[in-house]
Amino acid sequence: MHSAAISYLALGDSYTIGESVAPDGRWPEQLALALREEGIALDAPRIIATTGWTTDELDAAIDAAHPLGHYGFVSLAIGVNNQYRGRDVENYRGEFAGLLERAIGFADGRTDRVMVLSIPDWGVTPFGIASGRDVARIARELDAYNAAAREVCAQHGISFVDITPISRERGAEPVMLAEDGLHPSAAMYAEWTRLALPIARTLLRT
Repeated sequence: MHSAAISYLALGDSYTIGESVAPDGRWPEQLALALREEGIALDAPRIIATTGWTTDELDAAIDAAHPLGHYGFVSLAIGVNNQYRGRDVENYRGEFAGLLERAIGFADGRTDRVMVLSIPDWGVTPFGIASGRDVARIARELDAYNAAAREVCAQHGISFVDITPISRERGAEPVMLAEDGLHPSAAMYAEWTRLALPIARTLLRT
């Protein structure tokens, strides 16, 4: 007798909806497939994410999608647009904490079934270099955002997957970029999946 598949809710922005890639190239879809190939019955994700969303816009979208129900696994990846719009890191910290608490709620209070991905560094991309912005400042601000998110995750006992280094190491490579020169390609999302997979595997086997 087969056990029921684990339901999956993925919350985020362009990096979760996979701007400019096919649906099966999105990292949540790649992760779910990789886990199924290992024998972990994880449903295809329900994704609540749109390009351009900030933390408060994701929060409002969750409200609009009510009732969402409960899930066996929840991922959260949000914040790049807060930084892009020049918002304060402490504002991000507070709004991220609220979203994380909502994610835990969707997981029936199970902190061991929630996973957060860090924000990639868009400053290394052709779009970022051509933007006229100070790419060193972008990096510093994103480091501060990610440090805040990591601290909030630690306070709640939530697993944090740091994909920022790989975004910096390989984010300017043509094969790792979508056609817009900004968003990741399916190949970059495969790298994110590689980093997230061992953590998700551990969480879902509990």
